[in-house]
Amino acid sequence: MTTPALLPLSGRRIPTLSPGASSFPHHRATLRLSEKFILLLILSAFITLCFGAFFFLPDNSKHKRFDLGLEDVLIPHIDSPKEGKGNQGERGRERPSERGTQSEEEESLRDKIRADHERALQEAKEKLRKSREELQAEIQTEKNKVMEDLKKKDAGPKPLPPVPMPKVVSVSDGEPPEPDAKEKRDKIREMMKHAWDSYRQYGWGHNELKPLAKKGHSTNIFGNSQLGATIVDALDTLYIMGLHEEFKDGQEWIDQNLDFGVNAEVSVFEVNIRFIGGLLAAYYLSGQEVFKLKAVQLAEKLLPAFNTPTGIPWAMVNLKSGVGRNWGWASAGSSILAEFGTLHMEFVHLTYLTGNPAYYQKVMHIRKLLAKMDRPNGLYPNYLNPRTGRWGQHHTSVGGLGDSFYEYLLKAWLMSDKTDTEARKTYDDAIEAIERHLIRKSNGGLTFIGEWKNGHLERKMGHLACFAGGMFALGADGSPDDKAGHYLQLGAEIAHTCHESYDRTVLKLGPEAFKFDSGLEAVAVRQNEKYYILRPEVIETYWYMWRFTHDPKYRQWGWEAAQAIDKYCRVSGGFSGVKDVYSSNPTYDDVQQSFFLAETLKYLYLLFSSDDLMPFESWVFNTEAHPLPVLHLGNITLPEDF
Repeated sequence: MTTPALLPLSGRRIPTLSPGASSFPHHRATLRLSEKFILLLILSAFITLCFGAFFFLPDNSKHKRFDLGLEDVLIPHIDSPKEGKGNQGERGRERPSERGTQSEEEESLRDKIRADHERALQEAKEKLRKSREELQAEIQTEKNKVMEDLKKKDAGPKPLPPVPMPKVVSVSDGEPPEPDAKEKRDKIREMMKHAWDSYRQYGWGHNELKPLAKKGHSTNIFGNSQLGATIVDALDTLYIMGLHEEFKDGQEWIDQNLDFGVNAEVSVFEVNIRFIGGLLAAYYLSGQEVFKLKAVQLAEKLLPAFNTPTGIPWAMVNLKSGVGRNWGWASAGSSILAEFGTLHMEFVHLTYLTGNPAYYQKVMHIRKLLAKMDRPNGLYPNYLNPRTGRWGQHHTSVGGLGDSFYEYLLKAWLMSDKTDTEARKTYDDAIEAIERHLIRKSNGGLTFIGEWKNGHLERKMGHLACFAGGMFALGADGSPDDKAGHYLQLGAEIAHTCHESYDRTVLKLGPEAFKFDSGLEAVAVRQNEKYYILRPEVIETYWYMWRFTHDPKYRQWGWEAAQAIDKYCRVSGGFSGVKDVYSSNPTYDDVQQSFFLAETLKYLYLLFSSDDLMPFESWVFNTEAHPLPVLHLGNITLPEDF
């Protein structure tokens, strides 16, 4: 579950400047301009001082008195607190006994002003005597000083308080006892190595990779800057797979190059789940402080997005200016449920690590606001206006625009060691309404999750909604009214339907969306719904179902998907999405998505690993498959109302 229903638009990239580099193309011209500017500045200062001396030095022939009484200067028409009402007429008059003192003070101030002027004039003369080389050296010194000040300003927070760390995963953890599973797991690791090495060679530092063009790629969700999204997104997968040399390369790039002080407008949701989630997971797995510090630096840049009348954050924020806005296509300027509702896990951990309650308070405010609102048929619409606090278009989906909101309600409960009962109750109520209004069985017996639009059910299910099978299984334990078996079965039915959407294509890869009407079931109808962009949601559900049932069909289905990806999406420069899964000769979209390394390959690897690798008792995965540890009661350092 990564981006909402619409695909990110391509963003125009501009080369980023290395630290200290000039933003102008002609360096010599810049120096000449700087010298002229300094000389003009010195000359103007000299003239100003001369005129200042002429006009402002006191002249006894013209000024009978130079009253320096502090009270008269600051508050000439207001009674001193120490004076009674009867003294109001005395304000501003000289008292004979004070004239001698005032005369001495006037003379002292005149001497001070003269000394200051003489010192400034002497400095100006010295500047004018200096050679061109000396002026250039002074200019460079001033530049260096400004750069150092900026570095100190952007150096991030002070060292953060130590917190208890979970058990670090060792390289040997998770090796399956079955030789067949081990062989398949090794193949998944090889696919990860190919994806990473291709990015390392052709797209290093860019957000993503164009594997056919063999160059970097970016989209508008990351702004116009090279933030190395693939590096951050892939780190924990590399670590879990034991690819530690590659992990170190990524860590070094992050330490030296990852800069959030850029003038870039980014998606709050995407940057939270990919960057903050990825950095936090890398920190918890490796213990390297740089990841924690970078996560906190970025989180501080996201906080201005919450400066709205309701506290519902904007969809986008400029990392430099803090200015936020919403997507132009969202209903009447609304924020999106799956975006502002998918911050809780990361923000709770930020408060846990920093001791700063602001992150926790922001997400709890969102939860409390939603709890007070009316919900049509118990359903949460996908759009909410951050200015008015009113719902936008009444469109409800467990796929794009809605999906991870429900996921994070359940995972907030799990991450709290099952103490956040408010989150669990909210999840249970939401799922009950979804089951009543959105979940149906097709004529062919396939269980699917439709979309509610203005009072009508659209019998269409998106690939993104296929994550819900795993969610239902994960939330089965703890369900009300002894419904654990029911929700585990519901998860299995969703997994079966999503497998059918794969199995009914030529490539054995699932389409972006598929319908259940007009005699067609689990098949895409529109051309713009037939693409596969390396999405993970179906494989994610296979993994959860495998963990809870150990039914071998889930490994079989996962291996089918892995083989299809390797056969039809692999190219010499990495892995690419395909535009039509029903064509035997598909064209490529030429994008290796960062979530392919973060999610798809990680879930495949875990599917063929033993259960002691990332056990559910200790870890909860965010919606980008970044594992965050369960916060056990004894370790919590959150605000008192946690």
